[in-house]
Amino acid sequence: MSEMFTVKTSPPNPSSYEYDALPLPSFLSALFTPRSHTYIHNESTLQQKEQERKTTENKTMSAGGGGKSDDFQPFPVKDQLPGVDICISSSPSWPGAILLGFQHYLVMLGTTVIISSIIVPLMGGGNVEKAEVINTVLFVAGINTLLQTLFGTRLPVVIGASYAFIIPIISIALSRRYSFFIDPHRRFKETMRDVQGALIVASFFTMIIGFFGFWRIFARFFSPLAAAPLVILTGLGLYALGFPQLAKCIEVGLPALVAVVFLSQYVPHFMKSQRAIFDRFAILLSVAIIWAYAEILTAAGAYDKRPPKTQFSCRTDRSGLISAAPWIRVPYPFQWGRPSFNAGDVVAVIAAAFVASIESTGTFIAASRYASATPMPPSVLSRGIGWLGVGILLDGLFGTGSGSTASVENAGLLGLTRVGSRRVVQISALFMLFFSVLGKFGAVLASIPLPIVAALYCVLFAYVAAAGLGLLQFCNLNSFRTKFILGFSLFMGLSVPQYFNEYLLISGHGPVHTRSTWFNNVIQVIFSSPATVAIIVAFFLDSTHSYGHSSVRRDSGRHWWGKFRNFGTDARSEEFYSLPANLNRFFPSF
Repeated sequence: MSEMFTVKTSPPNPSSYEYDALPLPSFLSALFTPRSHTYIHNESTLQQKEQERKTTENKTMSAGGGGKSDDFQPFPVKDQLPGVDICISSSPSWPGAILLGFQHYLVMLGTTVIISSIIVPLMGGGNVEKAEVINTVLFVAGINTLLQTLFGTRLPVVIGASYAFIIPIISIALSRRYSFFIDPHRRFKETMRDVQGALIVASFFTMIIGFFGFWRIFARFFSPLAAAPLVILTGLGLYALGFPQLAKCIEVGLPALVAVVFLSQYVPHFMKSQRAIFDRFAILLSVAIIWAYAEILTAAGAYDKRPPKTQFSCRTDRSGLISAAPWIRVPYPFQWGRPSFNAGDVVAVIAAAFVASIESTGTFIAASRYASATPMPPSVLSRGIGWLGVGILLDGLFGTGSGSTASVENAGLLGLTRVGSRRVVQISALFMLFFSVLGKFGAVLASIPLPIVAALYCVLFAYVAAAGLGLLQFCNLNSFRTKFILGFSLFMGLSVPQYFNEYLLISGHGPVHTRSTWFNNVIQVIFSSPATVAIIVAFFLDSTHSYGHSSVRRDSGRHWWGKFRNFGTDARSEEFYSLPANLNRFFPSF
């Protein structure tokens, strides 16, 4: 009989074996470092367990193709995204920062042109009015971007025009009360005044929920499980602006998509010494190459006998902006006249402002990941929504024709370039201000064929969706509760808006068709937004499903974000999100 003896040791730790184990990050070491205990074994038992361990390891290595057992360990959770070249508080060299800022300006220009091209003709405006509205949107976007990066969330986000406002704006433009105006320009100005009044009132709703802390209350109950569908569908929900628009001129759009993917993903691996150039400036290079190619096709007469729709999408001389844009024009408040107010219009635009706040929340979360910042404290998120309300107020005062939101495509550009610098986005805001005043120069860039822009969206929106998928690392994906909430919210977030949009396209009105136009518009705006539907479903289920069960907090990932619930709990929050010039003394974050 072998002699019994006492061994003071720790439980077997796989990372102590003789293979290359990845070290645990500091914030995980406290959770996974085993504590010493006293175990009683006999010598034969220890030898038997060691032999069983070696046998199991050999089988695992054999089944995995001979790899190290470390290959089968899960990746560690990261509350800051690794691999980012330049984080939020750093900056590249000045030449690089200027080029990157111009690239951000080029990316946000597409949405500005698309939205203005939709609403201005319906208001009665022509190319001259469209050029003036585009310049106004750019001017206000530059101001709003500077305000958001300086005093809002301080994340590197661009604040631009929002698709959420299109439905109520179109409803205003098609109202019968403008049918008796014979002069199209006067009809445009009268419509714009109504839009301005609705935006001004709606801005106070956004400022109240932001600055008074109502959005902070909502964010305190936010978990990674609820945030994942929101961020995923903030990107994927815009799929209609990707390949369907690209395919309107496939001979231009498809080469643009191939060029972006090839230059950004493959060339850096072939030319490692020049990796940063292709990683960071793939958008500029692709647009320059394909735009020149489209110019050649236009000059060669490739579209002379094609249908008008094809010519509008493919030709580089069909935007009508260059001839219509003034050389120098500074937008100013109330340039279209004194705003007018209609209660029904105001309620519908408030609903759009609510949707824009939700979609901006998803964009903020994606931008914080790609800027290698920690999760936003709820007070910082609420502060950002408040300043978004200020942006919508400026939209109403200047008359942009649409409200503001955080630009999804620019958040995706942070991931593509791996540069999350705040200074780069502030430089892009200066480009917006510059080209909005020098209208001719801005009109040249705004005349880029939209299929090229759609090709960029295919990549940039995908990056935002991928940021949402990255949040699942905080959740327990082996939990059936997690699987249900995640899958059901994503499915409903895609299915419900599809139903509402198809119904509107076929019938000319939404499925809710009452005598109150404002009520119809409110329902249509909210349920046409994939991100909004997804967060409503996910937040409700995460707050009620199995409520009080001991495993819910960990399965939803709340324990990972717990230390960021208050601004001062984690020292990194002050580094990333504190206000400049020590303004936190007067405007503290909680």
